[in-house]
Order: sequence, then structure tokens, then C-alpha cells
Amino acid sequence: MLVELRPTEKLRDHNNSVVGAVLGSILHAVEDDTLDLSRLRIVCDWIQYRKNFRDPIEIRPILDPSGRGSVEIAVDLRRVAGKDADLEGEITRALARRQDARRLYLESWCPTTRSLIWSFNALYWKHLALWETVSGRSYEQALPGGQSDARNTAGARETILELFSIWDQLAARRALPDQLHVLELGVGNGNQARVWLDEFVRLDREQGRDYYRRLHYLMGDYSPHLLEMARNNVQKHADHVSGLVLDAMAPSKTLGFLKYKAFFVYISNVYDNLPTDEIARINGHNYQVETRAHLRLEDAERIAASVRTNLEDLPDLIMKLLRLGPELVAETYRDKFEDVLGAVRFWSDLWDALGLEERYVPLQPLDTYEIAPGANGEIMRSILEANGDLRMHVSNGAVASFIDTLPLLHPHGFIQCHDLFVTDVEQYATGFRGPGKYDGSVVNWGNGPLLEAIGGRRGFIVDFRKFAHRAGSNIVTMTARVRE
Repeated sequence: MLVELRPTEKLRDHNNSVVGAVLGSILHAVEDDTLDLSRLRIVCDWIQYRKNFRDPIEIRPILDPSGRGSVEIAVDLRRVAGKDADLEGEITRALARRQDARRLYLESWCPTTRSLIWSFNALYWKHLALWETVSGRSYEQALPGGQSDARNTAGARETILELFSIWDQLAARRALPDQLHVLELGVGNGNQARVWLDEFVRLDREQGRDYYRRLHYLMGDYSPHLLEMARNNVQKHADHVSGLVLDAMAPSKTLGFLKYKAFFVYISNVYDNLPTDEIARINGHNYQVETRAHLRLEDAERIAASVRTNLEDLPDLIMKLLRLGPELVAETYRDKFEDVLGAVRFWSDLWDALGLEERYVPLQPLDTYEIAPGANGEIMRSILEANGDLRMHVSNGAVASFIDTLPLLHPHGFIQCHDLFVTDVEQYATGFRGPGKYDGSVVNWGNGPLLEAIGGRRGFIVDFRKFAHRAGSNIVTMTARVRE
């Protein structure tokens, strides 16, 4: 039996007693079970996201290449702390779910990038205005601290002065183009764009550069609702701003005209919201984490009753919601929804109850696993083989976006990304890194070492540092520029 304790910092804060209770309860619970203790793994996390896709106790099959198979019992210490009296019962019930799941499954086993959680994620951004109406708060209020770290004048000033320095040097060599392109991917409501542009004008006037006259600021976002808000937010800079609806994982499809022209690409809180697989190294073998979305049966029955539908018809209604959106679903099923806000409340209930069951399956050879177009799994070999037992994100969507953004950069340009990043592989062994739920969307920490390796293969220096302008923030600043 192997026991892995990941929340090392939390266990120093007087929470260590819960571990003994958990291990004792597991050993008692498996006494009457058929589990082979020599093939049992116990993994203890501390899931900081109060909304996530896991039960407090999860049983994960490990489909071993040898055919023998083994089992992982996963425990969220945060949610089981203080439940010592019934802990053994919870573990026994979780073990019993192997035979009687008591769950309504909404999809078959698949890599997490193909899970319908990403359809819910896309629905959120496409129909954000309706979600905010029902929830009563903006998406930004759902972030830790109630706002994005992107809205920071000191951070804007820092990048603008760096741009001025680059442009001054090019101007001195008569190599500065007439149009100076800056791109923001995932502009959101435009608060950061407004702060940046206002500070740009102030510094441009203060230093007598006359760069604002030549500036062209491109705002890209997946959400038309947010893009419209952003346009209104930067209205006084309208002559220098363009807004485009685009896919963050393939920006060059919309921005191909920008190839080799962008001096600065700014990204904030985007990579953590893009699809990702997870892979694991267990006992010298590589595995892929497969998932299937589900509702607990009691939740499914409650939600079905709330919209006057049969349990067996609920999955079809959910798929209609994901495909058509709340407005068309409300129009089509007037017997189930009073109005469009009723359909949004149905969607919100589903999202709160949605869970992911997990299992480990042998991973195909690394050189045949595609992380993203232009990057296969071979680049992960050194990470996987040098760090013992490991479970990590592949950050497929972030990698796709990163690779597709690099060709847009001017040779003297750079990318700056504020987001949640693992910057050392060891961090995967000391804490939970997603998936969590932010309001109606998904959040996962990006795999920094993998992005660094991929950038390096393409001639870019990628570095990470803690966000410098707010103490205590989990946000990390990633910068990528051409290696000189």
C-alpha cells in the first residue's frame, strides 16, 4: 500500500490529525472488502476550490498494462476534516459505488479534453450576460479577491516603458514600423485594456514620444458579450482599438494578418480556462486520466423534477441545452421552462451538481500522443521520467494557444501572461491544481515547465515570476521572447 500526502503546507497548520483518522478509517473499511492492499494507493489532497468535480472520497481504478489492475482511494482532506465519526461509513459507501454507482452518467469514458465540462465552459462564456443576470454578480466578482490582477497600473506602466525602450532603439535605426500593434487575448470586460491605454497616453505625453498616434490595440475574446463591454469601456480610445471574436486556442485563424507584427501580446486569466488532459506516472508506467461526467442520482432526480421531466429524458435535455443554449431551449421546451431565466437556473443547478468520475488507463506511446498541433508527447518524457510518481496537467489548450501566438510576434516583441501556473513540477506533489469551478467556468493551473520546454524548442526564452504588484496573489507572470 502506498500513501501520498499532497497538501504539505496545510498539514503543518494543525490539520495533521485528520490524516491519521483517514488512514485508520480506510484500513477498517477495506477489512471486509476484496481489495488487495499490496495494490492499493491512497492519495490525500486538500481541494481549495469549494466548488469542484469530486466527491470527498473517490475510488479510481488503475488499469494496469499487466492486466492485474489496482485501485486508488482519493481523499479531499478539507471536506472530510471533522467528520471522523462517519468517515469509515463514507469510505465504505465509496467502495460500494464500484458495484452500484448511484450516478446518472452523461458521457462515456474519455480524455478530459473531450469531456462535456468544456461544453458547459463554452456555454458560460457565450451566454455570460444571462448567467450574470441569474447569479446577480459579474464574472470578475467570482475571481479570488473579486477582481482580476490584470487591472494594475504599476504593471501596465512596467510593460509600456519596456515597449518604449524597444521602440526607441528601433527608431534610432529607422527600423520602427509606422503602425505599432499590441494584442490582448481574452480581453474580458475591457478593464485591463482601459487601464493600459490610459496609462499609455499619460506616459506618451509625459515623455514626448508620440507613439500613441501610431498605436493599434487589438482586443480578442471568445465572448461577444464581453467584447461589447470592452468596446464600451475603451470608447475614448476607439480610433486606436479593434475588437475581434476569436478562439484563444487558434488566434492566428483570425489574426493571420498580424504575423510578425505584434510587439506585445497580453494574456490574463485565459490559459487556466482552456481544455486540458491529465497524465500520471505510477510505478514506472505512464497513464492517461480518463473521466466521465455524471450527476449523483439524488441530484439528477431533483433537477429532473424541477423541470417536469423524466429521469431517463434528462441527459437528452442537457445535451439540447449545451447545443442550443438557454434561449432556444426555453423557446423549444415551454412546458419545462417559464422563460429563458428558468433555463439558466436549470443550467446553474446542473453545473453545481456536475461531477467527474476518474480512472487511469495506459497512455499510448508518447511520440504518438498529440498535446496540440505541432507538439507531441515526446517533449514530456524527461518531466515524467525524472520525477517519480506524478500526476500533472498537459495544458493542451494553453499549449495550442501559445504555439499559435508565437508567430504573431515581431522579432523584438514579447508575450506577457498573468495566470495560474505550476512553475516547478514538485508543486504537483504538494497541492491540488484543478479542475475547479469558477462560477460557471472551469479552472486548471497551467503546466509551466512544459510551456517552457515547448518555447525553448522554438527558440524562445520562457520565464516565470510571481506577480509583482499584489502581495499574496497566486497569479504568476509568464514572459516569452525570442532568444537572442
